[in-house]
Amino acid sequence: MIHSPGDPVRCEMSKWGDLPHWVYPATWLGTDEHGDWLGFPEGTRFTRPGADYVAPYDQVGLVPHADLAERGWVAAFHSPAGPVQVYVDIATPPVWDGAVVRSVDLDLDVVRGGSGRVWIDDEDEFARHRVSLGYPEEVVRAALASCDHVLAAVRDAVAPYDGTHLAWLERLAALTRR
Repeated sequence: MIHSPGDPVRCEMSKWGDLPHWVYPATWLGTDEHGDWLGFPEGTRFTRPGADYVAPYDQVGLVPHADLAERGWVAAFHSPAGPVQVYVDIATPPVWDGAVVRSVDLDLDVVRGGSGRVWIDDEDEFARHRVSLGYPEEVVRAALASCDHVLAAVRDAVAPYDGTHLAWLERLAALTRR
């Protein structure tokens, strides 16, 4: 996979059992030691069955490198103007297929709100889906381990959850200036 800054890419998140979930366009921004950075400029449309969301401000996402030991997540970093600073979906390790990145959302989310408070969201959904969607035990173990790892990193502001994303927000703004 070779992308250049500004190239369009597509993100496809599903639920277990290949159930449809969020699909949205992105702008490839670049890569660093953490992974591939994607931009979602203000106005980006995120869709899933029964829901539609248009980004009210710029955001950047991070797809972890395939060679990282812990990569069962996909992160979104919001503009300082947003009510949420960081939102990390615990997921199957993302896989690139050309200009499309795919992952299975496993319900658990690690969130740092605008006040700086950090929490795990959707634990109830994870508990329900691990039964109703039949998550294999190895997937459950991996999701819980990823969640613990990400929670500690976000809480302790360990890179890339330390403001690293701000330079990528600037790069997005430079690429999308109208």
